Amino acid sequence: MFQCYNAKMTEVSLVLPAYNEAERLRDTVQQVADALQEITPSFEIIIAEDGSTDGTDRTAEELAKEFTYVTYLHNKDRLGRGKALNRAFKSSKGDIVAYIDVDLATDLKHLEELVKSIREGYDISTGSRMLKDSDVKRSFTRLVASKGFNFMTRRLLKSELKDHQCGFKAFKRESLFAIMDDVKDNHWFWDTEILVRAQREGYKVKEFPVRWRCDRQTKVDLKRDVIGMGTQILRLWRELKQ
Repeated sequence: MFQCYNAKMTEVSLVLPAYNEAERLRDTVQQVADALQEITPSFEIIIAEDGSTDGTDRTAEELAKEFTYVTYLHNKDRLGRGKALNRAFKSSKGDIVAYIDVDLATDLKHLEELVKSIREGYDISTGSRMLKDSDVKRSFTRLVASKGFNFMTRRLLKSELKDHQCGFKAFKRESLFAIMDDVKDNHWFWDTEILVRAQREGYKVKEFPVRWRCDRQTKVDLKRDVIGMGTQILRLWRELKQ
């Protein structure tokens, strides 16, 4: 692995939200760093470790000591995905702020388009598993649940996007910071809420197809999270109606 060019201004800050990811964190950081090297000479990788119990914190700390472009944020108690992302974003230095899932379910070949879209003037760019040209493999049950969730989000929250939960997003810094504190969800619905609020504020969002493969070690509890996400859709619907 190489050392990132230490520029005064960081162009890209990429956050890796990590909960119990000790087995694959080092490999993910190496792959992400290699991909970023092809896109920009000025980047940082922020590991947002959130109350792990499997030694993820120790691995993250080792990586931060080993590589100047890695920053490690530790939470002793779980904050939740959304709250951990907020904390990481507020510690970032980049003009472009992004996050991707540690499992690399979305092919890293799309990272250049993710960043390039923000360079070209979009406020937000997001990978999509629901577009015609998307290349996706996952179980029928998860496909149906995802389609139902996205349908309800479009219907009730008036979103124009097809996929709200793909863990592969980038933001123009000032646009993200203008709406981030309005997002109330601290867990999985954070992704959807930020996209809905951004569209309501008139920000430009680019959604593009990606190659995506389901992670067999996913931490998503389908029954629990479907109920929780449905509750959050209704909460945000009521809030935006006022």
